[in-house]
Amino acid sequence: MRGNFLHGNREVPETSAASKATDRLEKATNHTPNMHVSGKSDSCVVPKKRSNNGNTPAEIVEERQLTKGNELQTAEARTQGRRTSSPGLQRVREKARKDKRAQFTALLHHITIDLLRESFLALEKKAAPGIDGVTWEQYEKDLELRLNDLHERIHRGSYRALPSKRTYIPKADGKMRPLGIAALEDKIAQQAVVTVLNAIYEEDFLGFSYGFRPGRSQHQALDALSVGLRDRKVNWVLDADIRSFFDTINHEWMMKFLEHRIADQRILRLIRKWLKAGVSEEGKWSETSVGTPQGAVISPLLANVYLHYVYDLWAQKWRKTAANGDVVIVRYADDTVAGFQYKQEAELFLSELKERLGQFGLSLHPEKTRLIEFGRYATERRNRRKEGKPETFNFLGFTHICRNTQKGGFCVIRKTMTKRLRAKLRELKEELMRRRHEPVKVLGAWLASVVRGYFNYHAVPGNIFTMAAFRTEVNRTWFRALKRRSQRSKITWDRFGKIVMLWIPRARILHPYPEERFYANHPR
Repeated sequence: MRGNFLHGNREVPETSAASKATDRLEKATNHTPNMHVSGKSDSCVVPKKRSNNGNTPAEIVEERQLTKGNELQTAEARTQGRRTSSPGLQRVREKARKDKRAQFTALLHHITIDLLRESFLALEKKAAPGIDGVTWEQYEKDLELRLNDLHERIHRGSYRALPSKRTYIPKADGKMRPLGIAALEDKIAQQAVVTVLNAIYEEDFLGFSYGFRPGRSQHQALDALSVGLRDRKVNWVLDADIRSFFDTINHEWMMKFLEHRIADQRILRLIRKWLKAGVSEEGKWSETSVGTPQGAVISPLLANVYLHYVYDLWAQKWRKTAANGDVVIVRYADDTVAGFQYKQEAELFLSELKERLGQFGLSLHPEKTRLIEFGRYATERRNRRKEGKPETFNFLGFTHICRNTQKGGFCVIRKTMTKRLRAKLRELKEELMRRRHEPVKVLGAWLASVVRGYFNYHAVPGNIFTMAAFRTEVNRTWFRALKRRSQRSKITWDRFGKIVMLWIPRARILHPYPEERFYANHPR
């Protein structure tokens, strides 16, 4: 039994056997054997590509030409999550698709009581209340009366936005990230406006933009990046991060960008109210002349609109007109990674990007923006120059590493960022110590959900050893927390291992290889 609990069952429902095992946990003696980790190799296994008969793949991210069989695919049909919920919004989407210069003068009538109800139900039920102190459960009482009143105020023009409540959450680097918690009615109204505007902007946004869009995810962005780095001629990677992006969005430019498509002044006034509502911190109100609160429902859409005009359209034009070699671009919110075939083009892109962002009140973070040698020839070239292994870069919680396959091919290995892993373990340790006196069954169920959620995001091919190490540390931390419950604790490692097998999910890969999922979403 010693050490084997590292690969216990994924999830075991609470049964009489589990209850008996947990009840016997307190009656054991001390013994702590060595912990061993086993798992799949981190070496790359590249799935065989599908034959495309000489045609280029229908890859929206890289703007490669669609194959004949994919020419009829529309932006709406690519993912189920991007379908609008009403015939009226569907007509808006069709108009936006057909006419890229059309301005929409009548949008507010799409904000109906039904849409407000859907928006309310889409909100997180257990989210912290804003400055109004109203929770989701409280608002649900007399819901129809409240929604009717909100609908009337929005259409009458008497709706007033409340300031966001400022709060802070810790970041992986130890710093604090400011968040703005909007009042519940502001969240409902913002969610409804986002639904309406998505019908327009989902037809405008480019393929390499993945952040906070319906039907798109972080893993799709990671897949597109991995496929681009492997299949295109990429020798240099620019890892760019915009400094304090959400806090430095220029309101005047924001409204000008929106006015390219939105001519309904009632919708624009609503957005101005949310931008100018300010923040309340410890009872003191402060004006917001720039930026949009992180945590607000409408902030991700506004951020995407801003970067669509500032970065996406410019980058798309740049690689068509200024680049001679291959260029790969993937953007998720304010984090972007660009791959280049030639170093001089990468340096030119970086120089012109700084100038471009400066025109709109933005700047690159000097410490988080790097140009590194990366790709299938990086290891060979750096060895020839005696410069050591190729540098790595971080994107969406993963460190990307150059790696050669067993057959001599090239692939990109993705491992959980070390600082993110340590931060999560610190958080778990603090919470376990705080809750260590709770029943073992309660702690087991909670830990199972936490570990399962962590695996759901991080368990990608090539990351199995990191996942196993994470599980090992969780088990050790839980064991120490239980030992601290009493000075006379007699917990044995063998008995504890049985409990771990019952509650803690085993480490295993949960995601397909990037090529498999990418080409499934973008058929050749």
